[in-house]
Amino acid sequence: MGSHRRPKQPSRTRVTVLGVTAAAAVALTSQAAHADPKPTKSEVKEKVDKLYDEAEKATEQHSLAKEKQDKLQKQIDAIQDKVARGQQELNNLRSGLGSLAAAQYRSGGIDPSVQLFLASDPDSFLDQASALDQLTAKQAESLAKVQEKQRSLAQERKEAQDKLSDLAEVRKTLGEKKKQQQAKLSEARQLLNTLTQAERDKMRADDQRASRAATARIDLGNEAPASGLGAAALQAAATQIGKPYSPGQTGPGSYDCSGLTMWAYAQAGANITRTTYTQINQGTRIGQSQLKPGDLVFFNGNSHVGIYAGGGTVLHAPRSGTFVRYESMSTIGSFYAAVRI
Repeated sequence: MGSHRRPKQPSRTRVTVLGVTAAAAVALTSQAAHADPKPTKSEVKEKVDKLYDEAEKATEQHSLAKEKQDKLQKQIDAIQDKVARGQQELNNLRSGLGSLAAAQYRSGGIDPSVQLFLASDPDSFLDQASALDQLTAKQAESLAKVQEKQRSLAQERKEAQDKLSDLAEVRKTLGEKKKQQQAKLSEARQLLNTLTQAERDKMRADDQRASRAATARIDLGNEAPASGLGAAALQAAATQIGKPYSPGQTGPGSYDCSGLTMWAYAQAGANITRTTYTQINQGTRIGQSQLKPGDLVFFNGNSHVGIYAGGGTVLHAPRSGTFVRYESMSTIGSFYAAVRI
């Protein structure tokens, strides 16, 4: 007799697992269909260049904070040395005041009229009384000096404390800007790593070739330099063409933008400050139409600087991944200001 048993139904657990697996497969297929396509090499380069520009801004702000930190530290050291010397002077004044007080005590324990009555030599006593008056006057003068020195030291200590508070704030800013710089550079590296090694090598080779080509075809014209100083700074910077950009560096192996301009002017015999934010306040501000070789040119909201070379061209350290080179002002960014040192 044939079996009439009903076929075994799949367990609830098995149905659930199958359902979840199917749903996951559909979801993955859907995600794959809607996933953003891998960025092209040109798209990666555009994003990386933007990140490098943002990192350069953070680099300049970091260098500015470092410059402020060094200046504050020198001021604090000078004030603390002054306080130490003042404390020694105060200790000496107090010691002298104590000696005067002791002498006065030894001489002034008896009423002057009684001392005169008991004195065997009245003339000698009167001389002693006059000396005591002088001692009292000297004591008052010394006391006034002690009080003045105490006030002076209190002011100097407050000044030192204020400077230390400023230094703490600057160090905090320094750390923040360093983190911003590192974050932008890290993001740029991650983007570059989405490319193959061959694509990255080609991108680097293309940039080097573009730098060499720009330098080879450069036409600086025959513009007269702003000054002998400007000409010497431009000539010094030109010897660094081909050296790599590196955040926070001032040469001679690598440079950031303001590091190159500072180095070039130092070779010409002029000590200028470290960052775009301070270099812009040195020398004489001029308009774009007044530019002459050797002038400093600032771009992109004062986050970048180069040296005007003539013919609408600037010699500069562009950004991470590039090298010191000539470049048309029209491709660097928006003109911000110019200064003649």
